Amino acid sequence: MESLPDAIVQCIFSHMNNAKDVAICNCVSKRWKESLPFIRSLYFPRNSFDNHTGIDHPDTIVWKMISSIVKLEELVVYSPFSSTGLASWLLLVSSSLRHLELRLDNLAEYQSCIESPSKLDCISAAKNLESLKLWGVLMVKSPKWDAFPKLQTLEIVGARLEDPALTAALQACPNLKNLLLLGCEGVKSVSIELLHLEQCKLDFYGGGNYSLTLTSPKIESLEIQGCSWIRVRETTRLRNLSISNNAGRVYMVDFGKLAALEFLSIRGVQWCWNAVSKMLHLASEVKHLYMKVEFTGDFDNLQPFPEVDFVDFFNSHPQLQKFDIHGAMFAALCQKNSLKNVQSGFVVPCLEEVVITIRSPLNAEQKISTLESLLKSGKVMKSMAIRILQMRSSHSSADDFFDEICRFQRMNHKIVRIE
Repeated sequence: MESLPDAIVQCIFSHMNNAKDVAICNCVSKRWKESLPFIRSLYFPRNSFDNHTGIDHPDTIVWKMISSIVKLEELVVYSPFSSTGLASWLLLVSSSLRHLELRLDNLAEYQSCIESPSKLDCISAAKNLESLKLWGVLMVKSPKWDAFPKLQTLEIVGARLEDPALTAALQACPNLKNLLLLGCEGVKSVSIELLHLEQCKLDFYGGGNYSLTLTSPKIESLEIQGCSWIRVRETTRLRNLSISNNAGRVYMVDFGKLAALEFLSIRGVQWCWNAVSKMLHLASEVKHLYMKVEFTGDFDNLQPFPEVDFVDFFNSHPQLQKFDIHGAMFAALCQKNSLKNVQSGFVVPCLEEVVITIRSPLNAEQKISTLESLLKSGKVMKSMAIRILQMRSSHSSADDFFDEICRFQRMNHKIVRIE
């Protein structure tokens, strides 16, 4: 290192970010110490001050390290800190800071949330942020954010939110392209209007009875978990869509045309059949379809899927290349009259891969016939995986059915496999 030019040493140190490593290097030599101000990123792990016995408060130590850096672009703090400390740090680096990640851990600190300024309020000083990631957030009142005109990525993980507070926070980020709300609870009705949003993942924790309205004409990828009523009207660019509700029911979906959609995933315990059929109708050009919905029916009335015509279904999805189908939907394709329109020349033109999960031996003959029809009509079929999951029966039907599945696999072993 001593033989290297100063510029090379500074370049090497500019790739260092762990605060502990920076502190150690600061004590090695005068030359190393003089090179540390060229660091661009600083990271304080959760345990940074666990064994701290010095005179200075941890907030002060962070401030001293930040103040020694010429142009800090990224700051990640997982260790505990105060709102006063955060305000002092951001005052130093507000002009150069582009990426900020904070572990707030204030979900149970209601008093600190309503104090002014709160930790969330302090973030407003970093007006040039391009990405903001927050962990453990209590946002029950609107943060005092003016605007983050350059902010393109906002991620909030583990949060308790109120509807007006979330709306106000998003309004301060008008140019967002990427939004992630993961493990959030407390909201009831979410309305998001972000005209530049392209990637969005919303994961709401709780009863699963939230409503969502999204207005984002440039949206390309959308994942929604925990909503019962969903309205997304501007969808001309939407290519990837995933809707799931593990705790509640999906009652209503209202989407615009899904002409560009390539991947659709619908999951949950119960969907109203109108919602299922509407999504299948809108996603007529989809290439990869994943379906794992256990029941249909309204409110507490759990019902099986109605009969689905095999020919109509695949004719309605001519571009389908991969089909991942679980339990209820497969059973719907295996009803008495599902195969009545299958003719000898019927072809599913693009289907290459099928993954089928079977949980019951009931209606075994029809299920085997459906598997055979899938294989016969899929002229470009490369792979069919049959997953036998939690199949229970008090009589021999389960064993007989499994024997039939094994026979089917042996006859088509180049394509079919059992998992």
